[in-house]
Amino acid sequence: MTIVDYATGIRACSACAVACDACTEACRQAADPQPLRQCIELCHDCADVCRLTALLMARESEWATALCGLCARLCLACAEECARHPLPQCQECAQTCQHCADECEALGEAA
Repeated sequence: MTIVDYATGIRACSACAVACDACTEACRQAADPQPLRQCIELCHDCADVCRLTALLMARESEWATALCGLCARLCLACAEECARHPLPQCQECAQTCQHCADECEALGEAA
């Protein structure tokens, strides 16, 4: 696959990393962040994996599609966790993670 083939995945992963970073910070600043601990941890992991996945796609690495599968699973888990919380950043993150999961799953299957 080429960078052109990966373009939507790169955009989705980049947007997801940004949304996860925003969600992490919003959760950390909540009055009681303890109930949001799982959300914070998943968002942190998701942001890191999304950045790495986007980087491998941009480099046209032979490992990019394999990482897309892991990224899709992590994004889905993060979307499900974020959807459980009423904070606006969590809800936005849930939607962005779901979109990234869909894009990465499609790219993983296209390989």
